[in-house]
Amino acid sequence: MKFTRTSRASAKASRRLAAIGLGVTLAAVGSALPASAQTTGSTTPLRAGYTGSAEEASNNKAFFEAVLDSVARKQAANPGLQSVTVYYNASQAPSFRSQISSSTSIWNSSVSNVKLQATSGSADFSYYEGNDSRGSYASTNGHGSGYIFLDYAQNRQYDSVRVTAHETGHVLGLPDHYSGPCSELMSGGGPGTSCTNRYPNATERSRVNQLWANGLAKALDKLNKVR
Repeated sequence: MKFTRTSRASAKASRRLAAIGLGVTLAAVGSALPASAQTTGSTTPLRAGYTGSAEEASNNKAFFEAVLDSVARKQAANPGLQSVTVYYNASQAPSFRSQISSSTSIWNSSVSNVKLQATSGSADFSYYEGNDSRGSYASTNGHGSGYIFLDYAQNRQYDSVRVTAHETGHVLGLPDHYSGPCSELMSGGGPGTSCTNRYPNATERSRVNQLWANGLAKALDKLNKVR
């Protein structure tokens, strides 16, 4: 998702930039802030009702698949693991420590087939913070690692825990659904700044459990065939 913020003069250009974070290379957990996130955006209002783009949807899907592949490799190397855990590193987003903790707790209490756990070392994905005219987004380097970028201005205008929980939803495989009601976490900025719901609804919870039951099994099967 992107809780996008744009200036009037650059609205069209920003839509074309909806998810170019896909091409950004993240060398390793704890590396410098991604180059795409170092731009300084304007402080114009966010666009409620943003409908997304095919490129953004593809980027979110690639992010989930990268995380899934990373987790599958660990599961394959340690077949005795009793639970599926996705590790995240939040050291590069210190201003959002509370929001990240709240959003991961929300997800951990909402689903049963996968859990999120913090680590200070190697992780399946990372959180970063800064200024970006595109707003917050999830991205991947295409090599089994990904990150969530949290934009300062956007988080001041929308409920910050909702933003973080929404972006974390992409980690777990959920796509954006901007046209949905506030009760849908993945409707993101669609319902506007007054929406403060931070929790996935029953359909979203069920979908995540299904993805991590079936999707992980397929990823493991794929790894076994390659070997």
